[in-house]
Amino acid sequence: MSPFDDAFGPDFGSTDRPAPPPLTMEERAGVLDDLAELEVFRTLLEPTGIKGIVVDCPDCEEEHHVDWALMQANLRQLLEEGQTGRHEPPFEPNPDDYVSWDYASGYADGIAALAERDEPSGRRTGRHARDD
Repeated sequence: MSPFDDAFGPDFGSTDRPAPPPLTMEERAGVLDDLAELEVFRTLLEPTGIKGIVVDCPDCEEEHHVDWALMQANLRQLLEEGQTGRHEPPFEPNPDDYVSWDYASGYADGIAALAERDEPSGRRTGRHARDD
């Protein structure tokens, strides 16, 4: 008889893990800022065919392609639980369909600069997308 013969599957020990410490107010503010930025990025980039963000993973040293909805869910889970869970990566993603956070931020800044330049009042705010 093997552990796989058990109707409930093998016993890998308790699934109860200690909860991570709650986010500090500063960390929460950062995650909320990231959520707001992500929405701007998605609004600007999704119509161009970009499907999400590419993230370098320090654990496996690979790039993870995360679609807009999953990235938003990850950030919300981080706010609520103090950590994100593991998620199944997309099957054979096309790297051209994803951009880095820095690229998306620069793109948003460029769009804002164009809009500012075309502002009839000529007022320049000189603000970065992260300043909003």
